[in-house]
Amino acid sequence: MAIETARASAVSPARRTSKPILLVEDDATLNRLIIGQLERAGFTARGVLRAKDAMSAVREDEPALVLLDIRLPDANGLDLLAELTQHCPVIVLTAHGAIDQAVRALKLGAHDYLTKPVRAEELELAIDRALDHAQLRRDGAFLKDQLQSLTTTSMIGSSPAFGEVRRQIELFAPTDATVLVLGESGVGKELVARAIHDSSPRAGASYVAIDCSTLHENLFESELFGHERGAFTGADRRKLGLIEVAEGGTVFLDEIGELSASLQAKLLRVLELGTFRRVGGVSDLKANVRFVAATNRDLVAMSREGRFRTDLYYRLSRFVLNVPPLRERGDDVMEIAQHFLKTRNFNRGIEKVLDSSAVAAIRAYSWPGNVRELKNVIERAVVLSAQNRAIRASEIGLDPRKVIQQGNAIEFSFGYLPTIEEVQNYYVDTLLRRGNFSRARIAEVLDISERSVYRILQQRREAGASPEDEPENA
Repeated sequence: MAIETARASAVSPARRTSKPILLVEDDATLNRLIIGQLERAGFTARGVLRAKDAMSAVREDEPALVLLDIRLPDANGLDLLAELTQHCPVIVLTAHGAIDQAVRALKLGAHDYLTKPVRAEELELAIDRALDHAQLRRDGAFLKDQLQSLTTTSMIGSSPAFGEVRRQIELFAPTDATVLVLGESGVGKELVARAIHDSSPRAGASYVAIDCSTLHENLFESELFGHERGAFTGADRRKLGLIEVAEGGTVFLDEIGELSASLQAKLLRVLELGTFRRVGGVSDLKANVRFVAATNRDLVAMSREGRFRTDLYYRLSRFVLNVPPLRERGDDVMEIAQHFLKTRNFNRGIEKVLDSSAVAAIRAYSWPGNVRELKNVIERAVVLSAQNRAIRASEIGLDPRKVIQQGNAIEFSFGYLPTIEEVQNYYVDTLLRRGNFSRARIAEVLDISERSVYRILQQRREAGASPEDEPENA
């Protein structure tokens, strides 16, 4: 049996994989001929003669596809299918008299079968089809994500502060370096990460995101790196991690400051060596992705305190992009509010508008929750306004004295000029809402006597404040 010679074909998109094709064929002469044809066609290929060698090669090389002869000296090729198809597509090679076995192979999960002697054009076409099909399956999550992205918020804003963000995205996107996106909660860090991906040479590949704060450590490791069959209880089959799903694309690590010490070490290894291992795996796999990370934590301070690896911080922060809070973006707040008003209009036939009181309330507010809070406020106001076209300040429902709290710091924001008594009372209210301030502690913070605190609390009672808010010793 021999393989027919053919002209070297052009390399199709399916052949851009860096993984080899594995040929399992016990006829040594035919094995060499097919390997030669595959290499001339632009593939990387490896040939083995026996079933036991095939399983070793699969574990070592992570092939993109297996060409499998049914009749092997040490096993029936069909007995290998269940295991092989968990790793990659399989094309069965069969003799003329074994068509019934080929049909059985298809039922067992083989992608296709070829009758020997194999024609070169037929072989290349079958391989291209199988690789394309495998790529489509890997891209399933990506296509779903693309569809979802069509409905997500665009990057809106024309302020100088946000213009600087756009400028940096344009600078950083063409590179392949890691970008660290910093900013308060709700400022739109994931939108920035997505914009970096969409503006990069990797835009045509997958973009996947993982929240480092929501998954248990073991689950996070499995999600990012994948796992082998039997790696832990319930791991009944191999699972590809997000690094493999996003091959050629971008992995976005949100809330990177929440990673445990052990995961920080494993992520550092990926960034330094460009390789990773699945949970339960023994082979190093290449990480062909770009990483973008984001956090609202102070990683420099965490590094000084030993809670975040300094070497990992330096790897992540090759480029740092700071996203400004909404309160520093001027008129962007109204642009974004109008955008949400158009896209969140649940009452068909009614074109909602913000009246002057609503506009004043939005402008006066400090937006500690940033864009995320603004989105929620507009959605709620659209519902509360019912059939009315104009949305009023009462439906916006904002307190112009909104407090911004970060750690031990407190910042007041009034939409008017408050009296000293109003500032004092609101300060006390804020401390009480924190829940762990006794009367003595409040007196210490305000640098006044406990008797003065008692008098303030008494005034609150007379004004109708709820006694539930007061400290136990009040």
